[in-house]
Amino acid sequence: MSETTQQTLQYRFDGPEGAPVLVLGPSLGTTWHMWDRQTPELSRTWRVLRFDLPGHGGAPAHPVPSVAGIAERLLATLDELGVQRFGYAGCSIGGAIGMELALRHPERVASLALVAASPRFGTADEFRQRGVIVRTNGLDPMARSAPERWFTHGFATAQPAIVEWAVQMVRTTDPGCYIAACEALAAFDIRTELGRIGVPTLVVVGAEDRVTGPGDARTLVAGIPDARLAMVPAASHLAPVEQPAAVTDLLVRHFSTAWQDNASSTTSTTSPSIPVPPHVPGLSVPVAPIAEIAPAAPQPDAVPAGRPDPYDAGIKVRREVLGDAHVDRVEAAADAFTGDFQELITRYAWGEVWTRGGLDRRTRSVVTLTALVAGGHPQELASHVRAALRNGLTPTEIKEVLLQTAVYCGVPAANSAFEVARAVIQQETTPEA
Repeated sequence: MSETTQQTLQYRFDGPEGAPVLVLGPSLGTTWHMWDRQTPELSRTWRVLRFDLPGHGGAPAHPVPSVAGIAERLLATLDELGVQRFGYAGCSIGGAIGMELALRHPERVASLALVAASPRFGTADEFRQRGVIVRTNGLDPMARSAPERWFTHGFATAQPAIVEWAVQMVRTTDPGCYIAACEALAAFDIRTELGRIGVPTLVVVGAEDRVTGPGDARTLVAGIPDARLAMVPAASHLAPVEQPAAVTDLLVRHFSTAWQDNASSTTSTTSPSIPVPPHVPGLSVPVAPIAEIAPAAPQPDAVPAGRPDPYDAGIKVRREVLGDAHVDRVEAAADAFTGDFQELITRYAWGEVWTRGGLDRRTRSVVTLTALVAGGHPQELASHVRAALRNGLTPTEIKEVLLQTAVYCGVPAANSAFEVARAVIQQETTPEA
């Protein structure tokens, strides 16, 4: 595979050549086919470009563990095609990609639509544990639970063929690319940056979405200065699949008006003005303006000049490796007596050592597990077995590490370690019922 191919995305075009380009981004575990019901109407007016995430839909399996990285690959694809300015609509992680583009490359985005999106998707712990489950059990658990996350119960019952199609999309995804996308969502958090998204934005949410529901949508609308909210009834996370006519109608009206307004309000070179097409038949939802704007988030105190304080980098890595829930418990339990010690651990163990580039996190986890067994610290072992799974070690690899400690650290120490590790691995790698 050529280097150029690794840095671009799999895509397809629909619609007339020379028309303004409208990019459609998929959600995690789906392919560009999730937009099949919108494409015929949208491609009457726009040159529609749909893309697949790495390893999805048969796309080359080159994992990208950050939303920014996927956005850059999309821009590289568009550059290769000669597309400079475009409208963008994305669902879930596809919406995150759109927000990343609007923040980092505002001159490229003419108008934005965010479907089932959020400035932060759940918790980092949720997505990192999802990666652990996939690494251990493959994608079958994610495929079997997808209908519950994506569709309302009524739709799933009435449309078994569509549900099976959705399940197969997940099953055919490359596991490594799925895990990388989970890492990307775990690290994605632009809550303090929403005010800098300067393009007209439509926020679409399914009224029954339990993944990124109306609360997340209102957060986006409150934070983005020029944003409007549309709630689609009888729809969950994959509203474009569950209520295709409603979502199509909303997108047509948004890009027909907001794109035109954007083009007329700037002096830079923009896409041509677009005539407003006729109303699309089917269910539609009024797009009501939301006036409330979230106040700017307070900025942290400036770091004194000189050597950077390693605390911020340390707390970031500590949370990524041990999980937010663990760190939150530790911080909540800290008091006047133990607080300085916890700060020392964060600043020096995590900020000075775990952030070094000489070893990757997998290797550091192997070293840490071995040291804890050798030192006889089973009380610390559980959190670092959990961290090792998050850092990419499989249960089989952890077993091999502990087998080797039996030889060099003693059978009794390894025996205790196996008991601790077995309980943690069972808890972390068992999919929810």
